[in-house]
Amino acid sequence: MAKFAALNAIEVQTLRLSLGLSQQQVADLTKQSLELVQAWETGESAIDAKAEKTLLDIDDVIEMQVFNTCEGIEELFKKEPKRRLAFVVYPTQAVYTQYNPEFLSSLPLTELYNTAAWRIKQECRLQEVDVALVALDPEAYKAYRAENGLSESRESRAKWAATQL
Repeated sequence: MAKFAALNAIEVQTLRLSLGLSQQQVADLTKQSLELVQAWETGESAIDAKAEKTLLDIDDVIEMQVFNTCEGIEELFKKEPKRRLAFVVYPTQAVYTQYNPEFLSSLPLTELYNTAAWRIKQECRLQEVDVALVALDPEAYKAYRAENGLSESRESRAKWAATQL
């Protein structure tokens, strides 16, 4: 397998921006200083291999999530001709942590999950499926669950989001 050159400054910055992260968030995720992340992006310092791998692995997780989700959506629409979906996203880290803990190990920040959702929306456009990103409103969602006798689950969140379209 070929060894690729390390990411250059513009590639580091582009990757960070494509992940929807601030420089501080990249510093936290890679366990490096903010100053070092800034140096990577200006070309004053080369990104180290471990930090680069961390960021590229996160990007790979997002891409796999996009692929798997879009594949599932394609299967769904073979059975059901509806061409509009609501996809729950999380407005804050606290809401994400409370309502979507299953993704915290692979996508630890709400920005990463929401980036995946955005990429899913974009990919679904190619399948002529309109995906609306709906920010979870905890109070409205709790009221919806109470009115409909639903427990907290991913399916309940999806049903609530569909009512927001």
